[in-house]
Amino acid sequence: MSGVLRLVATPIGNLEDITYRAVRVLREADLIACEDTRQTRKLLDRYGIQTPTISYHEHNEASRAGDLAARMTGGASIALVSDAGMPLVSDPGYRLVRAAIDAGIAVEPVPGPSASLAALAASGLATDAFRFGGFLPHKTSQRRKLLESLAGEPDTLIFYEAPHRILAALEAIEQALGPRPVVVARELTKIHEEFLRGTASEVRAQLAARATVKGEITLLIGKAAAPAPDDTPLREAVGKLVRAGVAKMEAIKQVARQRGLSKREVYGAVARDG
Repeated sequence: MSGVLRLVATPIGNLEDITYRAVRVLREADLIACEDTRQTRKLLDRYGIQTPTISYHEHNEASRAGDLAARMTGGASIALVSDAGMPLVSDPGYRLVRAAIDAGIAVEPVPGPSASLAALAASGLATDAFRFGGFLPHKTSQRRKLLESLAGEPDTLIFYEAPHRILAALEAIEQALGPRPVVVARELTKIHEEFLRGTASEVRAQLAARATVKGEITLLIGKAAAPAPDDTPLREAVGKLVRAGVAKMEAIKQVARQRGLSKREVYGAVARDG
């Protein structure tokens, strides 16, 4: 009989942020696979959990995933945890989940804390649509290229960033995206939790004035501003495209698409005004 793989979310700071279900699952598991067994042990000791642990991190996941999948095929119940938050979110675990699925083993999420969602909820930025991008690239050119590609993104952007790179990241945001609203959420759920809000340059100035920047950081960037409505008369808008070398019917199509109108409406307006 096959076992089961449970993906257990753990606190991102405050150890009280764990669900009753997560505690029960960790107690009942045959084995807990941890990103860092020493970090996880702090949580397990807090709740008196004696389940044995095994390390599972980016340096050994390729070799260890098969072994853990074999244990589950033999009936073992394994809980996978990361150092903080939901496993697999910018953390190891994909190979193990894929191996379990390929072996016909049930994979069950045990949801809980998430730094990205906690930061988004308290950021004051739009929450109706967002894009999580993990960690920004370390290299300056790659970071700039990524941010420039997101210049027209209509959703709130969420990234994780290391404290020693946050100033460079904010500078890159200012250069690539301009004065969009930015929030730096630092040390979420911990004693020194704080939110810094403003433009990228304003937040960068606040952090640059400090002797050092420490702690876990979630970086959020507000939506791009909606373009100003185009109130140019339809005939004039079509004529401008035609003078630029666009065929008249194609110009009508483009204007209709830009204004959210039907081609018939634009054609009728052009014919009427002409």
